[in-house]
Amino acid sequence: MSAAGTYTPKPGAAPLPRMIAAQAALETKMLLRNGEQLLLTVVIPTLLLVLFSAVDIVDTGKGKSVDFLTPGILALAVMSTAFTGQAIATGFERRYGVLKRLGASPLPRWGLMTAKTVSVLVTEVLQIVLLTVIAFGLGWSPHGNPVAVLLLLVLGTAAFSGLGLLMAGTLKAEATLAAANLVFLLLLVGGGVIVPLDKFPDAAQSVLGLLPISALSDGLRDVLQHGAGMPWGDLGILAVWAVLGLGAAARFFRWE
Repeated sequence: MSAAGTYTPKPGAAPLPRMIAAQAALETKMLLRNGEQLLLTVVIPTLLLVLFSAVDIVDTGKGKSVDFLTPGILALAVMSTAFTGQAIATGFERRYGVLKRLGASPLPRWGLMTAKTVSVLVTEVLQIVLLTVIAFGLGWSPHGNPVAVLLLLVLGTAAFSGLGLLMAGTLKAEATLAAANLVFLLLLVGGGVIVPLDKFPDAAQSVLGLLPISALSDGLRDVLQHGAGMPWGDLGILAVWAVLGLGAAARFFRWE
């Protein structure tokens, strides 16, 4: 016979790291199972990379088109996951009361946001690996410092996450859906992803160059295409957007 107490229940919350890991795994599975999210995060960036690398539609300057396009598409992938996808998913979770219920669970609210961030990072890693493999297949020849690339991607993720959470936490779900997709399209065209910023008028270049997507795409392009050192200017722009976006999201985010 077993000793007394062997099968005695031990109620209580799981350790915090385990709760965050479980929630992050759930968030990632939900994102990867969502057809609309996959369209934004995988299909559109992949199609744009293949199409514009194979067909001479946009003048990307000297060198191979894929060398110019790949850094911009990597920036677009970060924006599609950290901003557009996260804003839409979180906005509808807020509308349906999911966030309110999760906020009342043993997992603290900051733990929930941490899990969402981990999910975004995991998805971005998958995106970057896929796009990198495709780009190499198209003849991409990257250069530069991997540390600089990593810093750009991390700060870009922080900037877009803050803006996405700010939008999801302040607008209605339908408004978030429309606004996030509109911003995605506008920044795709005017953020230096496919069309070089020097193709725009001088006055427009000054403004567009301050956008987070422009800083991320130009910074990645300077490093990966031109072999530049640490792009401090672009890193500074992304850091400012990250601080402003995350700070505003923390201040104004509404759970209900």
